[in-house]
Amino acid sequence: MAAIEIRNLTKSFGSHLALRDVDLAVAEGEFLTLVGPNGAGKTTLIRILATLSRPTSGEVWVDGWNLADGAAEVRQRIGFISHQPLLYGDLTAEENLRFYSQMYGVPDPASRIEEVLEQVGLLARRRDAVARLSRPRRPRALRRALSSGPACS
Repeated sequence: MAAIEIRNLTKSFGSHLALRDVDLAVAEGEFLTLVGPNGAGKTTLIRILATLSRPTSGEVWVDGWNLADGAAEVRQRIGFISHQPLLYGDLTAEENLRFYSQMYGVPDPASRIEEVLEQVGLLARRRDAVARLSRPRRPRALRRALSSGPACS
């Protein structure tokens, strides 16, 4: 089985069909680039693979786990860094890290968050809303917090 395998994936939002019968296989070690015009379904596909959205129909397998039955296991095996950091601006740096640590099952999250905030120079600003941090500092903290996961760095 491929590292990522998608069979007959469909996603609709009401009457709008975002993805229709997508089949895709990506072997371990391969890279995949999604290109296409706005509205082609690129973000929808990524959101499904990242377990942030559920498909309307079809099957998605990541590292041998079916998304329908093993979303938590899939989240522990993936890393995703976007050009747009997926942080909540109204939450503090610490709150964002706590949320994602719980979502990804980071062991001993309190200690890990403390360690990471110190490593990236945000310990003194741990209670500042992420929206108040400089743009380059935002994703660094999240990437480092999740670096205990197999695919994150």
